[in-house]
Amino acid sequence: MKANAVKAVQREILLGFWKAHILHHASQGPVVGQWMLQELRRHGYEVSPGTIYPLLARLEEHGWLTCKTDPAGGLHARKEYSLTAAGRDVLALLQKQVEELYREVVLGEGEEENENDKGVSTPN
Repeated sequence: MKANAVKAVQREILLGFWKAHILHHASQGPVVGQWMLQELRRHGYEVSPGTIYPLLARLEEHGWLTCKTDPAGGLHARKEYSLTAAGRDVLALLQKQVEELYREVVLGEGEEENENDKGVSTPN
């Protein structure tokens, strides 16, 4: 796959996966950006600091994460992100949606009943 195609996949599809990963790990305890970056890379995602930190900030802006910063840390203080109650609700929704997506896309369940009703006219 060409580099520009990979970037398009990252922006259009994988970004949501990364957010789901962040919410999942934050549900298990506070996370920090550098650790989350390494965790996503461990799963094979090519994520840069210029991507992960704005993602964390957006999740915080949505109210799904809270951020605690060490006041003695100065300008580059370590930030710990924790899941909020609203974030737990979002994660619960994501878990249901991912499970359904997995059943259909990976296991092929439920495709028979949907094959005949795709909203596309077929020639007679």
